[in-house]
Amino acid sequence: MLSRALAFAAVLVFAGGAFAADLDTNWPNYREADYTIAGYKFADGETLPELKLHYRTLGTPKTNAAGQIVNAVLLLQGNTGTGANWFRPSLAEELFKPGQPLDASKYFIIVPDALGRGGSSKPSDGLKGNFPHYRYHDMVDSVHALVTDGLKAAHLHLVIGSSLGCMHTIMWAEMYPDLMDGAVGLSCQPVEISGRNFIERYAAAQAIRHDPDWNNGNYDKNPAHYIYSAAAGSFRPESAARIQEMAQTREAAQQLYDERVARVSKGDANDSLWAIESIYDYSPEGDLPLIKARLLLINTVEDLANPPELGTVERAMKKIAHGTYVLIPYSKETHGHFTHYYAAVWKPYLAKFEKTLNRAGMAGQQ
Repeated sequence: MLSRALAFAAVLVFAGGAFAADLDTNWPNYREADYTIAGYKFADGETLPELKLHYRTLGTPKTNAAGQIVNAVLLLQGNTGTGANWFRPSLAEELFKPGQPLDASKYFIIVPDALGRGGSSKPSDGLKGNFPHYRYHDMVDSVHALVTDGLKAAHLHLVIGSSLGCMHTIMWAEMYPDLMDGAVGLSCQPVEISGRNFIERYAAAQAIRHDPDWNNGNYDKNPAHYIYSAAAGSFRPESAARIQEMAQTREAAQQLYDERVARVSKGDANDSLWAIESIYDYSPEGDLPLIKARLLLINTVEDLANPPELGTVERAMKKIAHGTYVLIPYSKETHGHFTHYYAAVWKPYLAKFEKTLNRAGMAGQQ
């Protein structure tokens, strides 16, 4: 399982689909589809004739008297990979089985590919450097259209997101405060990204923008210079202890790095750059008092992306009326920032949290 964790560790770089080949689709009523929004207008005024969101669903929708879905759970992916991340055995086997917190026989589970990733619209589809510079508000807004207009979900039991999806979860709770019973964020902070976190993201973006082959995004051959720094940066969010287990000699460490370089080189530079810079409008702290749903935020003490010593999470959580913060200590089961890929570690907190939800929106379901 450790090798899979590392395969998805490039939080600041490319959006790859390496896990898709291993996707287990043997879940109740599993299906994949696309939702298209015509003439989508981004927050900065840019437009796209057609914005496509690829998504997966499992479980059976239950509806109210008006025919609207009321038992939906929305799962939001991290910065890399696709929505298929949620079908890793270390997540799906712990969450979707009968009796588990997200029992697929009980809930209708919606798992989109985030804008800019996987089967959803992205620069590498053809527009290259002319693709709109989307931001987090555009990503949240477009998925909201998929959920409410496309799938006709009137209510969400839970919104759960990891890393990128964690930040989006906080924004969902702010922007649509009456839509959900509860919100669960894994591995993020409810404050503007600044300090070391922003510097590392900015540096990753600049490495692409200053790649001599980038050509303002209008390249014929994918730029290859930035991949060396991107590969190195992709290891930082993982637990140092887990990396040491994988690379106990200099030779093993070099091989691990070379494998990561090869993996990063398969991504697209524009897709990576647009994904990195999409965070530039994320500043949720001022709107935290708008949140009505119960919100659970889970971080780990060894998360370099969200260092607990900053005190920013504790400060922000005081502004949420029904907020709970859990800081998981180090253990042999944690993976730094990527502990969110291992539901066995944090599932007990989710199960306890679910018992506090009133499920008011699910009343009258059929």
